[in-house]
Amino acid sequence: MPHIALPENMPGITAGFAFRPETAKPMRDLAHVLLHESGNEGLSSRDRELIAAFVSSRNTCYFCQTSHAAAANHLNGGDASLSNHIVRDYVSAPVSPKLKALLAIAAEVQIDGKRVTPELVAEARAQGATDHDIHDTVLIAAAFCMYNRYVDGLATVQPRGEEMYRDMGKMMAENGYRRADG
Repeated sequence: MPHIALPENMPGITAGFAFRPETAKPMRDLAHVLLHESGNEGLSSRDRELIAAFVSSRNTCYFCQTSHAAAANHLNGGDASLSNHIVRDYVSAPVSPKLKALLAIAAEVQIDGKRVTPELVAEARAQGATDHDIHDTVLIAAAFCMYNRYVDGLATVQPRGEEMYRDMGKMMAENGYRRADG
């Protein structure tokens, strides 16, 4: 049961967004830019969603982990094995050395941003990461710590139905995070 009177029948972050639309807009915009508008430079949307799901799993935020894994899965042809593997053990996941190095950075940001060392950054660069990739990885990890704590700190409703998350992930992957009505 949520700690405050959130709109009923709205899961996770959507309830908090409905409660305070004026704070929802910049939060949605940030998620949209970080996860959906990767442009022609840097990480793919799939990899960005994987980072979001990974950080959310480390923060034990079921709603964010499951919804962003579902978006990554949709962008991965519907296959959930990669997101499951990354959440379980990213080091042995079948992804590029570059993404593994960036996940190592995200893992440290999730604990404390000061734990990102010059050695971790050098390894990411050695694996092909650009300054843009490193910047966005740090910001995705930091933002998802905030989003996760927002969702869990309000004790939002976090349903366990796979179909809902699959549909949500498809919508997020295809349309992004900005609402059509502003």
